[in-house]
Amino acid sequence: FKGVSSLKQYLPSKPHKWGYKLFVLSDVKGIVHNFEVYTGKIEKAEGHPDLGASSNIVLHLSDVIPAGKHHLLYFDNWFTSLQLIGELGKRDIYCLGTVRPNRLQGCPLPTDKDMKERGRGSFVVSSFASAEPVSTLKRWDKKTKKEVDVECPSMVMAYNKFMGGVDLLDSLIALYRISLRSKKYYLRLFFHFVDLATVTAWLLYRRDCDQFLVPQRSQQPLLDFKMSVAEALCKQGKSASKKRGRSSGSVDAAWEKKKKVGHASKPIPQEAVRKDEMGHWPLVSERRGRCKMPKCKGSPVVVCQKCDVHLCLDKHKNCFLTFHTK
Repeated sequence: FKGVSSLKQYLPSKPHKWGYKLFVLSDVKGIVHNFEVYTGKIEKAEGHPDLGASSNIVLHLSDVIPAGKHHLLYFDNWFTSLQLIGELGKRDIYCLGTVRPNRLQGCPLPTDKDMKERGRGSFVVSSFASAEPVSTLKRWDKKTKKEVDVECPSMVMAYNKFMGGVDLLDSLIALYRISLRSKKYYLRLFFHFVDLATVTAWLLYRRDCDQFLVPQRSQQPLLDFKMSVAEALCKQGKSASKKRGRSSGSVDAAWEKKKKVGHASKPIPQEAVRKDEMGHWPLVSERRGRCKMPKCKGSPVVVCQKCDVHLCLDKHKNCFLTFHTK
């Protein structure tokens, strides 16, 4: 972001050095549960002692986690401190995270020089996990240029498995980010929040599909999901009053059946757009086209101005009305 804003931060370790800084609480799948925009100062969390900026933000974000449910929280070494782990433990929230040696209150630990001589290693602290059992993993050794066996403690396995939900979220947002440019800071934040909400909605959609055993090939990919949301937002007007549920003879059910057979070509508009009762005017086209009403073999000249599909509309049949109501 190159505009002027008091919220803009310099982040030397990030690919984009200047921008807004957001702290996000997400689950392992990237679904967002809470977030805060960094404004230059992190206040003490209400009802908690002042543990410093990095720990205070964790206390702020974790307020949405219900106490007494034994939730597990993972974070990296910028946030981790023994005081934070103790404070969260009062609410039965257990933690695991990498930690910096200067936050361990004088514990006798190997120096950075010793760790580098060993070639790998980091410090991890937890209120629920331990080193046992130790697993053996295969890793590539650059010196010997072959795979070697490396011992991996249980808590490191857990950290690698469950850490990274926010990174996954960032990568999904970056795939199809809203690219509208503006020097107004609030618009850049707004566009990011739209991307954040859309990706989170898609992750929830995928989670529900998995719970209902919907095959992955039948689930919408992220780009199609965002296009469906964009189409509905651009075209939808007032909601049409309709009966609850979908009848087996609906246009959508017939179209899905036609798709499975392999005869469907141009997709029909979303149901919310098709039935919104706004701007669906019949126009006479210069050439005929195949009627988009399933099971109709007509070739009408009438086109819906909004849906941009050919539909029969004459004294013998009215596919135009059926298409926009069923």
